[in-house]
Amino acid sequence: RFCSFRILRLEIIKLTATPNIIMDLRLKVPPVLLTVIVAGLMWLLSRSVPQAGVNVPASTLVGCAIVAAGACTALLGVLSFSRAGTTVNPTRPEGVSSLVTSGVYRFTRNPMYLGFLLDLVGWAVVLSNVAAVAGPAFFVLYMNRFQIEPEERMLAKMFGPSYNRYCARVGRWL
Repeated sequence: RFCSFRILRLEIIKLTATPNIIMDLRLKVPPVLLTVIVAGLMWLLSRSVPQAGVNVPASTLVGCAIVAAGACTALLGVLSFSRAGTTVNPTRPEGVSSLVTSGVYRFTRNPMYLGFLLDLVGWAVVLSNVAAVAGPAFFVLYMNRFQIEPEERMLAKMFGPSYNRYCARVGRWL
């Protein structure tokens, strides 16, 4: 009797876990919006702490090059998802139809988020202020905890061993 109850309980947990993950992701700030918010806060912080300014030679040129690399990385992720016919909207995980492991996804499991991170790093270089580095650090911490980890749990449930093998082969960020 105890064994039967335990099996039934495990089945109920299994059935309810995916909707909870989906709700977790629906309640999150969309990553593009988070990137814009963090960039604005970085600007405010750099203006609030001018004594943290540093002289970075060619900061605008170098920063813009990093931002361009970030934009290209994110775009490659979007194109790979489009080719696979799966959703690029991280707040609608129920639209995931396939596990994409080719193209830029051979090097990173999260090229879109990596691209946004590179954009913030490039912006920090343009701002030339040590305090602005808090923005990309916050972005990584937030994304890992509130976006990527719930996505990974959902993908592991959807794709099982295939996703686990992919995770063993390819890093979360790089």
